[in-house]
Amino acid sequence: MPSRANKIFHIHTLNQISSLGLNLFPSNRYTVGNNFAEPDAILVRSHNMLKMDIPKSVMAIGRAGAGTNNVPVRKMSLRGIPVFNAPGANANAVKELVLAGMLIAARNLIPAIHFTEGLQGSNTTLHKLAEDGKKQYSGMELPGRTLGVIGLGAVGRLVADAAIGLGMKVMGYDPEITVDAAWNLSSEVKKASSIVNLLQHSDFITLHVPLLDATRLLINEKCVKSMKQGAILLNFSREGIVDENAVLSGAESGKIKYYVCDFPSKKLQRHKAVITLPHLGASTLEAEENCAIMVVRQIMNYLENGNITNTVNFPNLTMERESPYRIAVANSNVPNMLGQISTNMANAGLNIHNMGNKSRGEMAYTLVDVDSLVPQKTINKIMAIPGVLMVRYLPVLAK
Repeated sequence: MPSRANKIFHIHTLNQISSLGLNLFPSNRYTVGNNFAEPDAILVRSHNMLKMDIPKSVMAIGRAGAGTNNVPVRKMSLRGIPVFNAPGANANAVKELVLAGMLIAARNLIPAIHFTEGLQGSNTTLHKLAEDGKKQYSGMELPGRTLGVIGLGAVGRLVADAAIGLGMKVMGYDPEITVDAAWNLSSEVKKASSIVNLLQHSDFITLHVPLLDATRLLINEKCVKSMKQGAILLNFSREGIVDENAVLSGAESGKIKYYVCDFPSKKLQRHKAVITLPHLGASTLEAEENCAIMVVRQIMNYLENGNITNTVNFPNLTMERESPYRIAVANSNVPNMLGQISTNMANAGLNIHNMGNKSRGEMAYTLVDVDSLVPQKTINKIMAIPGVLMVRYLPVLAK
């Protein structure tokens, strides 16, 4: 067995990352800090990287959370850099906040709190004023009401299960639902044929979709007009999914009783029908720890073995090590790439022990285990193939 490589990876943190995650990095192979000029990987939470000059040394970016709107994903894809995230790690935290939002709106708690805070007088006076005024804050109970869930990923499924447990009827809509997600979805969730179909039957609507071109302003004026009178709309996903002008029009017409969201907005601020929270969805100790642990493990597995799970721009591909010599290649998803890669290896006298290849949209990714050292000139030749974005040589690291 050949000697193992002694590579030390530098991990640059742009935000405070939970120590439970960072402590997973073995100290003999990793250094972690916030002042590396040429880091091997970057860990981020909320820091805006969109205009950041990302060093050429960076091989991976890990977002300790689900959304990656603060990361220049497209630019990283063109450089062959995977952007990892932590889907599902904060799902329970978001689920609980959605439930809190439902209850706050259903029982008119915010105006009721403001009313009580404004009372003045002795205890006897306060009690009388409270009794006289409480009728205007009468709410509704959840059992028997219908919750419409748009997006049945990790969070959406948890919200649906919790609502069923509270005695609610649940309708779901997700044309992009995965096979695994469908298997994990409760049989009590009724499938909606369209968003409009869901809106027409739902007392509460909760959104759990990523912000993409296809979902931007998903809830628009047409959708608001399709809602039941007095519906409660909850958005703990992304602010750009909802048209704020449509929400305000819906509030004025009575279509929307409350819009509960996790994103402050100048336009919606202080509106009586809007309940806004300061982006608290994943703000629990448990969620921060779970996200950090997940993304650190993914970054380590990629840096050391080239394995990929949970990125927003690469296909998932993991392959057990069957040789100490491995090459990882990211390239545009075009014909004959595998043939050119394997031909270059054959010309160098390298025997391919095992190979894995996956594609995702415009991106393809290949792992190749070979039986002997890979010459630098072979790596250079593979990198020179038109369409190849990145080549990494991954000898087994010293433990």
